[in-house]
Amino acid sequence: MEKNTVATAKKEFRIVFMGTPDFAVRILDELIQKEFSLVGVITAPDKPAGRGQQLNESAVKKYAVEKNLPVLQPTNLKDEKFLEQLRVLQADLFVVVAFRMLPEIVWSMPPRGTINLHASLLPNYRGAAPINWAILNGETETGVTTFFIEKEIDTGKVIDRSSLSIGENETVGELHDRLMELGAKVCATTIQKILEGKVSGIDQLELLEGEEKSAPKLFKETCEIKWNQPANMVHNFIRGLSPYPAAWCILENALKGEKKTFKLFYSEKTDRPVNNSTEILQDKEGIYFPCTDFYLRITELQMEGKRKMHFKDFLAGNKVSDWTLIR
Repeated sequence: MEKNTVATAKKEFRIVFMGTPDFAVRILDELIQKEFSLVGVITAPDKPAGRGQQLNESAVKKYAVEKNLPVLQPTNLKDEKFLEQLRVLQADLFVVVAFRMLPEIVWSMPPRGTINLHASLLPNYRGAAPINWAILNGETETGVTTFFIEKEIDTGKVIDRSSLSIGENETVGELHDRLMELGAKVCATTIQKILEGKVSGIDQLELLEGEEKSAPKLFKETCEIKWNQPANMVHNFIRGLSPYPAAWCILENALKGEKKTFKLFYSEKTDRPVNNSTEILQDKEGIYFPCTDFYLRITELQMEGKRKMHFKDFLAGNKVSDWTLIR
C-alpha cells in the first residue's frame, strides 16, 4: 500500500479495545502511537478500594480518559444496553488484552473478528497466570501470542507468536515488563495484517510440542514455599511469584515465643551445602535459607507487619540467629 492509502485505511478501520491493567495500557498506547482508529475502550467498572473505600479506576480507564477516548464499563457483558452501545461503535475489530472472558454475543460481533494478546507461546500456558507459570516451571523461553477468540478460552487460531529468553534470576515482575513491550509491537503488527487482509490463522494443535502446560490462577495458600525441595526449584518458585502475589514461609523466634510470616522477593542460587535443615545463616551478601541440597541467598524480604526491605535493612534491627525455619 502507498503511504496515503495506508493512512486512510487505518483511519477507516475502526477498533474497540478491551483491557484493564497496566499491561493492557502499554498495548493501547502502542496502537495510538501507530495511529490506529480507536473508537471505544471497554474496561472494568470502578471499584471501592483502601480504607476510605474510594472508587478506584482501572489503569486502562485512566489512560483512555487522558486520551479522550470513549469509555464503557459494563458490569454485565450480556446486558442489552451495553450490547447496543457496542453495536453503535460499528467496530471492524475488537482487541482484547488482560480483560474478562467474553460471551459469544460480544466476540462474534465485529466483522473482522476479535483478537486477544496472551503472554505465552500458545498453546502452552493457557490460563490466568502465564508469566508466573513459565518461571515457576523453570522455562528458559516464553513469549506472546495473538489469536482469534473462539468459544473455549485461549484456544483460537494463532495469528502471530514472538519469543524471548528468560534470565536465570529474572522475576515475574521483570519478565512482565519485557513481555509488555514485546506484546505491544506484536499486537500492532497483527492488527496491520488483519487490516491488509494478510491473516491466515494456525490451529494451535499444529504448534503443540510435547505435553501441554497450563497456567491456572494463583492463590495465597499455594504460594507457601516448600523447603524440602532442591534449591533450583525453590529459586524458581520465589522469582516466579515476585513481586506479586509473593512466595512466603513461616519463621519461628523461640526467644520471643512467636511465629511470623515472611515474604521473599529476590533469591540467588549458591553452592553452599546444607548441613542443618532449619538453620538460617547470614553474611555481607545476604541471608541464607536452607533447601534440601544448597542454601539460597535472599536479598529482599518482608516480615509480617513490616515493609518490604533490603536484607541489610532487616539485619540492622534483627538477628538471623534468633529465627528458625519451620518446614
